[in-house]
Amino acid sequence: QVRLVQSGGGLVQPGESLRLSCTTSGIVFVLYEMSWYRQTPEKQRELVASITRDGDTDYLDSVKGRFTISRDSAESTVYLQMNNLRPEDTAVYFCNAKAEWDDGHWGQGTQVTVSS
Repeated sequence: QVRLVQSGGGLVQPGESLRLSCTTSGIVFVLYEMSWYRQTPEKQRELVASITRDGDTDYLDSVKGRFTISRDSAESTVYLQMNNLRPEDTAVYFCNAKAEWDDGHWGQGTQVTVSS
């Protein structure tokens, strides 16, 4: 059974940092591209950051220079380090694992709220 278990998130003030984690099981982690998405009631789910099997990364323009995605194969975990958070980063964040041969798998979602 494939599981993606997220941790981290919470309520922070603008300018502060958070780190999200997503630990996987039931997949061969090194074969999967890992991504972070976020969603608000007003917007469709959007891709925030992704990291390929080889470690190549890509980011949503609005988070470039502030967010960093990384992966730890030994822990089968992907991270999203979020610095200098802004109110517009407030959303539910989801991790995703995707291989060429499947439709992808989702974490349970984690609320991030940035407010003074």
